[in-house]
Amino acid sequence: MPTDLLSRKKTHFVLWRPGASEPSPTLYIGSTPPSNPEPLTKFREIPLRQSTQFPELWEVSAQEVGLSEGKVYFYWFKVRNSDGYSDNANQIIYATDPTATTVDRRFANKRLESGVTISPDHPASVILYRNGELTPCDPEGQTVNWEDDIPLKELPTNNQLVIYELPTRWAKNSPSGVEEGNGTFRDALALLVKEAKSPTFTTVDALNNHAHLVELGVNALELLPPEDSSYVNEWGYGTANYFAADFDLGRPDHQSAPTATTDLVNLIKAAHQNGLRFFIDVVMAFSLKNPYHHVNFLDFYIKWGSGDPEQGSRDGFGGDLFKYNYWVEGYHPITGQKSWFVPAREYLKVHIAHWLEFYRVDGLRLDSVNNVANYDFLQEFKDFARNLWNERGGSDVSEAEASRFLVVGEELSVPLALIQQNRLDGLWNEKFKQIFRQVILGKNAWDEPSFEWSVRKLIDCRNLGFRDGSQAVNYLTSHDIGGYGNERLFNYLVNNGVKLTEERIKLGFVSLLTAVGIPMILAGDEFADQQDLDISDDHSNRKQIDPVNFDRLSEDWRQRIFQYVARLVRFRKTSNALAVNDTQFIHIDFNEGKRVLVWQRGNKADELVVVVANFSDYGTPPASEYRVPNWPATPVGKQWKEITQERIVPPDWVGREGIVPWEAKVYALV
Repeated sequence: MPTDLLSRKKTHFVLWRPGASEPSPTLYIGSTPPSNPEPLTKFREIPLRQSTQFPELWEVSAQEVGLSEGKVYFYWFKVRNSDGYSDNANQIIYATDPTATTVDRRFANKRLESGVTISPDHPASVILYRNGELTPCDPEGQTVNWEDDIPLKELPTNNQLVIYELPTRWAKNSPSGVEEGNGTFRDALALLVKEAKSPTFTTVDALNNHAHLVELGVNALELLPPEDSSYVNEWGYGTANYFAADFDLGRPDHQSAPTATTDLVNLIKAAHQNGLRFFIDVVMAFSLKNPYHHVNFLDFYIKWGSGDPEQGSRDGFGGDLFKYNYWVEGYHPITGQKSWFVPAREYLKVHIAHWLEFYRVDGLRLDSVNNVANYDFLQEFKDFARNLWNERGGSDVSEAEASRFLVVGEELSVPLALIQQNRLDGLWNEKFKQIFRQVILGKNAWDEPSFEWSVRKLIDCRNLGFRDGSQAVNYLTSHDIGGYGNERLFNYLVNNGVKLTEERIKLGFVSLLTAVGIPMILAGDEFADQQDLDISDDHSNRKQIDPVNFDRLSEDWRQRIFQYVARLVRFRKTSNALAVNDTQFIHIDFNEGKRVLVWQRGNKADELVVVVANFSDYGTPPASEYRVPNWPATPVGKQWKEITQERIVPPDWVGREGIVPWEAKVYALV
């Protein structure tokens, strides 16, 4: 499905839907790098031509501008400000291209020859002129290289996924305490490629001469918003430039020029080469300092307090809420034809086309879908993305679990109607976290009078209303670690009086990795990382600066947890029994203070998995046994293996091994 606006941008500078045509928008362009002394020199102002067919489309060809072969250019669009809030509305401004594929924030506060100072809210748009085309590049001319990328059919299917959620705020230990910093795209690369060095965390062993994610065994990497944001020390949930990789994540410490575009492609390609799919987190309800705030506010955004019925209870968290039900007639940026459409919807669809085609992402997590508040658009967006993925070489099938593409929404109330009505492929299953955090303390789930059914709902998401495991993304902790009850798992246990955390963290990972659903691990939980800042206030932004500290992986007890989790992850990826929905609870024992539950996964007699989980302080005496009646028969030529300890179980001890407090054992036929 060719996208007309993206096709036009290969040969033209294109400004779509400026809010004012007097004076006429112009292109302000030059090749002077920001390191030059002020004022910036040799920048030219080129008139944009208004389309006779589509008055809202302004453009000028690269050939008309007279660009030089092989040269990098920095540019803005000079327009009349349409910001409906500001006292400076109607002033002439230099705006970032709303569809810029690379931005350079080093131009902030630089003075142009005209005497105008570039606003920090409007970084330079960056482009390379090569072979007669406008080519995305980094500010020093680097371009992407997709040689040796992996075919889509070789990447894992949805029912095989183990997702690793990676915030881009990290830390390291130092003599003076914990030092914080940004985990850039190149730092993330060091988690995948042993030979890659972490430029920001050079002293952290796990990030140098290791490939942490390969050692852990996960097969999907989900990066918190990688699209450009003005936030420096937070996670980026305030997207500014939707088509560009984040400037700061492409500029490690001591690096003068950003390399965000090529760094991100190298990260995604390395993920693919190591068998990982790459998910991005997309903020679609609102944006912060997006160029359209100034270029054409009223076409794209709701004016807060204006009485616009689209506002309702939506929360922009300090940003601008997109208008998703404002219909206009004119140039359609996808089809290139005249039709009726919603500008904000098409803008976000064109942007995701760029990320699917240029960056080759394999899955989407849509943030805060309750604040999108438009089910029709969510389905339209999901279907559009899936169709593009198919055209890229994907193989969409009717069985969702066998697909290699996924569009998941995040809304903590888990509105299942979004799945039942086919609006999204899946949802974050916040209820898994909530239930687990009760049962790991020996309590019933918040709305469940039975401990047994609390665990049943934990292990089989179909008991919560999901139809298939590929529709639920389960997690013990997510990046939303602010407020009581949402802390990292280690802190949650400590805050609830649990002193021996190792056993319960291991039990948590058995629950996560043997449950129906797609397991997701928050970076650091695999080695019981802990929080360093007071983030008890859920509304504080401090939760966004409490970092992942990979230095802690070197501690012995945390290394034991990591190795334990890695064994379970490797098993989860390869077990046919865990790739299907079939689940039976074959033994429940609440006698004499015990809370022992045994569940069986799988639908083939020779591929079964049995989990014996003890959610209590009860333990069998040394060298004694705990009998599980109804243990499945052992097929001829098969034996049972205990996965967490990687040992074969003697035939006489099958279904009879002892148990210890707050422990689980995972048995598989081999």
